Amino acid sequence: EVQLVESGGGLVQPGGSRRLSCAASGFTFGSYMMRWVRQAPGKGPEWVSTINSGGRDTYYADSVKGRFTISRDNAKNTLYLQMNSLKPEDTAVYYCTTTVRAEVRRGQGTQVTVSS
Repeated sequence: EVQLVESGGGLVQPGGSRRLSCAASGFTFGSYMMRWVRQAPGKGPEWVSTINSGGRDTYYADSVKGRFTISRDNAKNTLYLQMNSLKPEDTAVYYCTTTVRAEVRRGQGTQVTVSS
């Protein structure tokens, strides 16, 4: 069974940093492109970042470019999102997602709240 478990969220002050993790199981993690998406209260899902299976190619939404870094450790079946210079508008539930056997899978999400 495909499982994605996000962690690392919490309350952080504006300008602060946070690292999110996503532990994957039930599929060959190192063979799949992975993504982070987020959903703010009252808004639709927003794509944040993508990393290819080997970890060499990364892509970012303009809203987070230069502040967020996506990475992965295929030996640990874990995806990361390092978030720096956080802003109140980054407040959202963050999900890691992938498409396995033509089905989009995501975890339960982790809440990040940026507030003073």
